[in-house]
Amino acid sequence: MEMTSTSNGRTISMSKSLAYFVLSLIINSAGNVLTLVTSAKIHPSFLGSAYWAAAEANLSVALGWNLFLGFLIFGVLITVLNAILVGKWEWSRALGNLAFMVPFSALIQIFDDFFVGKYPIYSGLPAANTPLMIGFYILLNFFGVALIGTAISIYQRVNLVLHPADDLMQILRFKYFKGNANIAMWASYIPPTIMAIVALVITKDFTNFGLGTIFAFLFQGGITGIADKHVFPKLQHQALDVGKDD
Repeated sequence: MEMTSTSNGRTISMSKSLAYFVLSLIINSAGNVLTLVTSAKIHPSFLGSAYWAAAEANLSVALGWNLFLGFLIFGVLITVLNAILVGKWEWSRALGNLAFMVPFSALIQIFDDFFVGKYPIYSGLPAANTPLMIGFYILLNFFGVALIGTAISIYQRVNLVLHPADDLMQILRFKYFKGNANIAMWASYIPPTIMAIVALVITKDFTNFGLGTIFAFLFQGGITGIADKHVFPKLQHQALDVGKDD
């Protein structure tokens, strides 16, 4: 059946858009927490977490900020960068970027409490005290990265509100890189790389970067591109205002 476009460039209803968005937010939160808790089970400097999370956490520590304040300030700065790249300031886009972080942060806490065993129904992940368990946690960490890439694919296509970092990737992808998710993801890693370098200069510590971070750097963008084609393949990019997918 041929899809029809609404006046705002959408081909699906708002109820479907919200359902896709909520699902992607849950998947993204779970993926991020998996990278964090599996990294902590082995050693943060060996396995590491997703690229943006690692950089923001390190610079927050270096500047003496708590994670909430650090992530919020960096989110605002990336929102400003997005406006510069688009060429105009849009309050709806900026407020959407910031609004994304509220339920996202809440879900991060819920999943973190679950995986560390704070709920009576689950005692938490076991210790990584054997080579088999270490290997399992490495795979679980990579799976967490894959969940993040898949979630990004879904909520970028829905395009209701985005995390500032993911909005940056989407702007780069469609305005500058002709729809190529992998190149856009690598380009979007420039700001967190700068954050990580500044943090390293201040603290001389490279905590939170490891195998999982390298895996995310190399493959998360490609996973997003694959998910575009194979996860809800009928879901098209909605209401794009920064270019068209080739």
